[in-house]
Amino acid sequence: MSKPSIRFFTLGAAAALSLALAGCVVAPAPYGSYGYYGEPVSVAPPPPQVEYMPAAPAPGWLWIGGFWSWRANRHVWVGGHWEAPRPGYRWVPHQWQRQGQGWRERPGYWNRR
Repeated sequence: MSKPSIRFFTLGAAAALSLALAGCVVAPAPYGSYGYYGEPVSVAPPPPQVEYMPAAPAPGWLWIGGFWSWRANRHVWVGGHWEAPRPGYRWVPHQWQRQGQGWRERPGYWNRR
């Protein structure tokens, strides 16, 4: 191949790859998607960690406290964060419920009033 052909091929391949990747979006999972949905785990969650809330980003925002989640066969702390209020909804916190010999994780969620 001549140098112009190699350059044209390389630019064409780069353009095609760019177009293919343009439709890919990597975004964090929404807050409500946290949670373990498998069998109940046998290890009780540790006590909640102490969290210090930073200043709210805007008046009226709601602090969503941190919680223990089950990931990679162990409890992992997920820190709290601020969320904008949702008119007509109330926040139901994350919780662990006893189920038989184990514990089942119930993620927090916004519930219509």
